[in-house]
Amino acid sequence: MSARSTKDTEASSASAMTGTRRAKPPQRATASSRIYSELRSELVSMRRRPGEVISEAEIALSYGVSRTPVREAVLKLSDEGLLDVFPQSGIFVSRIPLAALPEAIIIRKALEETTARLAAERATASQILQLRSIVERQREADEAGDRVAFHQADELFHATIADVARHPGIWRLILQVKVHVDRYRQLTLPVTGRMTQVIAEHEPILAAIEAHDPQRAGIAMEQHLDRLLRDISETQHTNPEFFASTE
Repeated sequence: MSARSTKDTEASSASAMTGTRRAKPPQRATASSRIYSELRSELVSMRRRPGEVISEAEIALSYGVSRTPVREAVLKLSDEGLLDVFPQSGIFVSRIPLAALPEAIIIRKALEETTARLAAERATASQILQLRSIVERQREADEAGDRVAFHQADELFHATIADVARHPGIWRLILQVKVHVDRYRQLTLPVTGRMTQVIAEHEPILAAIEAHDPQRAGIAMEQHLDRLLRDISETQHTNPEFFASTE
């Protein structure tokens, strides 16, 4: 090989390596994204309760990073309304904004009524079996008293309906809207019989999709999500310390 060819090869290799290095996200950004994702999950699942103090120093220590990526994650979560940051007082898990719940539920209901109708029009036999297996997974979680597994299956049921409707982007939009609704829902699952009731509400949705009856599927979905609206007052009364004042 000529000297020129060797140099060209080395230059190409160096360029490729540089491109590879540039393609990798900065270490700080990677840490910040991980902290954001895991802390967000803890907040939405209510493993970190409203009003709880958040220590940037403790989180940084647990992840073995500086406080900078932690601060970046905290600010992002603050923008989503999941954390309250008070410069002179500290960082606290935000309380559930009671006034925002009805609007978020109404938006979700309108969108999911649409996906249920479209799913009933478009569902294939294999997709119906997939939805039925998810409901069975919920039943098993209910019998085991596993609220985490039940919630995961519940999310999958609704997300799969959007997929069957061929509009998965609708579910991604719903995820943005319902962040505080999910926190509120975590407080309803421990209520005796609540998980069983959710399954009973999912069954007519599934039956209507299986029957390819769009109207019935939309009505069943609407009735299912209406319960979230009806339960707000009772849930607030049971857990008043977790909700923000409506004043």
